[in-house]
This record gives sequence, C-alpha cells and structure tokens, in this order.
Amino acid sequence: MRIARFAHAKGMSFGVVEGDPEAGPEGLTVAEIEGHPFGEIRFTTARWALADVRLLSPILPSKVVCVGRNYVEHAAELGNEVPAEPLLFLKPSTSVIGPRDAIRLPTQSKQIEHEAELAVVIGPPGVRRADRATAAQAIFGYTCANDVTARDLQRSDGQWTRAKGFDSFCPLGPWISTGIDVSDVEVRCEVGRAAEEMEVRQLGRTRDMVFDVPTLVSYISHVMTLLPGDVVLTGTPAGVSPIVDGDIVTVRVGGIGDLSNPVVALD
Repeated sequence: MRIARFAHAKGMSFGVVEGDPEAGPEGLTVAEIEGHPFGEIRFTTARWALADVRLLSPILPSKVVCVGRNYVEHAAELGNEVPAEPLLFLKPSTSVIGPRDAIRLPTQSKQIEHEAELAVVIGPPGVRRADRATAAQAIFGYTCANDVTARDLQRSDGQWTRAKGFDSFCPLGPWISTGIDVSDVEVRCEVGRAAEEMEVRQLGRTRDMVFDVPTLVSYISHVMTLLPGDVVLTGTPAGVSPIVDGDIVTVRVGGIGDLSNPVVALD
C-alpha cells in the first residue's frame, strides 16, 4: 500500500495511491481515507487523479532521527571510521519538505550536499526499549529521504545541528510504502539541470548498511521514545556531492518511488 498526504481543492488529506507507478503518473489515483493512516484504514467516497492534487511530505514527524556513517564507503569518503554503535543525530521537524518543494540554500554555507537515504516511518505509539523483533513490528512503512547537509558547517561547528537543520534540509516522499522488504533495495541519487540531463551521483544497496533497520529502530528506542509518524533516516551510501542553484535532485529507493526537489539559492 502507498500512503500519501496531499493537498486538494477542499484542503489536505491522507489517501491511498492506486495504480502502477511504473506505468507513469497518468493512471494513478488517490483514494481519500478518514483521518490519519495509523489505525484502521477507512475510505471516504472521494478520489482524485494524482495529477490534480499536490503531494506533500507524507508525514509531519515529531522528530527525525538520523544515523551517520552507516555505509562503510560513505564513512571512508569523508575520512571517518565506521562507528562501533549507531551514530545518532536529529533534524528538526521544520526541516521537512515534500516532493517538488524547493531545497533552499542558506547563505551561511558554501558547500551543501545531497544524501540519498531510505527513511523508516514508525507506526505504534510509545515505542521504547524495543528488542529487534518488536522494533520490526513498530515499522509502519518506508519512504525516500534526502539528508541535505551543509558540509562546511558540519566540519567547522564540530557538531551537526546547524549543518543538518536548516529549513528544507529534509525532503521526504513521495509517499509511504507499507508491506515491503527493504533488506536489499537500491538507493540512488541523480542530480542535473533538467530531466534529460540527470547524472547518477549515488548508487548503493541497503544490504550494505552497517546496522540494519530493526537494529537501528531498537537502538534508538533505548534512547528516546518513538511516536507514530516519527521518521528514522538510515544513512547514505557513498557519492555525496555538492548541489547548487538550478539543480534538480532526485532520490530513488527501490520498491518505493522517486523524490525530486529543485534547488534554489536564498536571496
């Protein structure tokens, strides 16, 4: 199932995306559901063509918990050792944007980079001190993420809050895919000035993560309580590189879909 959050002529709703995304967006529809998606799914009578609505970030989390250096080659490309335990940091909820929203480049940084990632969305309330099996059951679904990072500020600050926390530095989308196996899926990032000029910058597989998804969720739940809709970013493969004004950045995770965002400079 693909759960989207979307804006339409009458407001904002959650819905189920119906149809085959591989066949193109023209045949896709969104069936509205009542309320939020974390309980029993109840459909209303409303349906829209996907082309007639605007996809939003699929969730507005209370927190985004991120994992650094979770791919060996990415840790190496930045000159870092692989940590013995998951390396955690946070992004504020105000950094979250949705598909096609602009990544806004702050003037404080001269080196802003993309980081394509698999994102985990938590379902049950109050996930705390969970073992691996319980952590796996706590996962509602998955989406694509871009952990946008001001690399120069990350180096100069000595900690990562500012570098990771600017508004628009956490694109999520296009929807939440449920009931899929993400133990070995492709994580890809393409950057270009137009759709026909996209260059592959990152290409990895989740099987290469140092710590797998249940391990990460369990570990985090022993630090902080995870709430419905909270998001866990699972780390990025090698190939991170700068993005500049005018670029389009597309993150693609196998079995989920594409998340594309334009890049604009702040005046």
